[in-house]
Amino acid sequence: MVGRNSAIAAGVCGALFIGYCIYFDRKRRSDPNFKNRLRERRKKQKLAKERAGLSKEYEKGVDHLTNAIAVCGQPQQLLQVLQQTLPPPVFQMLLTKLPTISQRIVSAQSLAEDDVE
Repeated sequence: MVGRNSAIAAGVCGALFIGYCIYFDRKRRSDPNFKNRLRERRKKQKLAKERAGLSKEYEKGVDHLTNAIAVCGQPQQLLQVLQQTLPPPVFQMLLTKLPTISQRIVSAQSLAEDDVE
C-alpha cells in the first residue's frame, strides 16, 4: 500500500513538473523580446570574458614596456609617446610599475659591476 501511494505521489509530482516546464516554455517562446535579451546577455558575457583575458595580457605588455623605459636612453620622450598611444588605465599601470622595475635593473647592474671587479 505504501509503495503504491508513493508511486502515485511520484507520478503526480512528475506530471506537475512537466506541466510547469511546458507552461514556462510556452511563455518564453511567445515573448517577442526573448531572443533579443538572450543575444544581449550572451554578448555581455562574451565581452566580460574578453576583458578578463585582456587584463593579463596588458600586465605582460606593461612589464615589457617598463623594462624598455628603464633601459631607454631618452625615457621622457618614450613616456610621452606611450601616454598618447596607450589607454589611460594601462598607462597608469605602467607608471606604477616603473619605479620597481627601475630599482631592479639598477640593482642588477650594480651586481654585474661587482662581479666584474
